[in-house]
Amino acid sequence: MDNFGQLIISGISGTLLSEEEIEFIKSEKLGGIILFSHNFEDPAQLSELVNSVQKLRDEYPLFIAVDQEGGRVMRFKKHFTQFPSMQEVASLDSPKLVFEVHQTIAKELSSCGVNLVLSPCCDILTNPENKVIGDRAFGTNAESVEKFISAAIRGIQTSGLLSCAKHFPGHGDTSKDSHFDLPLVKTSLEELRTRELIPFIKASKSRVQFIMMGHLLVDSIDEKLPVSLSPKAYNFLRQETKFTKIAITDDMEMKAISDRFSTEDAAVMAISAGADMLIYRSMESAKKALSSIREAIKKKTLKRELIIEKVQKIEKCKQESFPSYNPIYIPKITESFNTQESKKLLEQLQTTSSKKV
Repeated sequence: MDNFGQLIISGISGTLLSEEEIEFIKSEKLGGIILFSHNFEDPAQLSELVNSVQKLRDEYPLFIAVDQEGGRVMRFKKHFTQFPSMQEVASLDSPKLVFEVHQTIAKELSSCGVNLVLSPCCDILTNPENKVIGDRAFGTNAESVEKFISAAIRGIQTSGLLSCAKHFPGHGDTSKDSHFDLPLVKTSLEELRTRELIPFIKASKSRVQFIMMGHLLVDSIDEKLPVSLSPKAYNFLRQETKFTKIAITDDMEMKAISDRFSTEDAAVMAISAGADMLIYRSMESAKKALSSIREAIKKKTLKRELIIEKVQKIEKCKQESFPSYNPIYIPKITESFNTQESKKLLEQLQTTSSKKV
């Protein structure tokens, strides 16, 4: 069996692996798992789940990914420190606090075996009516967002986790939510270069390991295809930001994609365009995607050499970042939560915030 499953990060159905999920993860040598709130009860259960996933690994551990940004985007809540939104944290004008917040988020996740945080948002909130990004953004201009991106990435990655900058080339100037529809971005290339791209360039320079491609139609880049499926967009990413690491799609089951393309076609299009990894919230769709990629290789509409190159990039990242996996020791889990440091940090955020008012 080949190891093309490395291209896929899949969701799972519950708080325990089903027999079907075990078989798929193991036999296909899956690249990773993405976790949501329905996969979480408490840190001990989460750790047991991650341990059970990593038992199925081939050579290197799987990526265990989650959206844990702070504010309203926190998949895990019970026992985890509930930080305010990044807009609120950034309003305190302290990269040091941003670093410490992300360091704490990463340490808590790491204690449960999570190794990839789908954060930070590099989006600039230029449209105040934009509800999907809103207070997830660090600010409303390039300078304010850029100022905190490096601190966020360093906070995550110095704690042993990998970071993912999103949503390229910027989801801040949209009115539609790509979970439900395809946003159209009318920003010119010049505006993208002088505004939206600045935080992503900072992320690339800060050695972020992943950049997430948004499900956005940016007509100055490609009038026909969403960024996540567009060869022009991936070329734009590589050329403008000098990013050489892993380009990953946003969830391929969002309606921005699933209402316009079949699961099979979209998977092949994204990989062909330049994506290194694809995210699927459900294993059913992940299976379809992987099958369609194999079929495209068989029909030679996808070059086997291209896929092997992507797999090698993914495996190199794993080898360099976490070549082995030490199972989480469940009885020690509680020591990582509700610490004096996290309490002090929350108090500091609240005190500084009240002084600013």
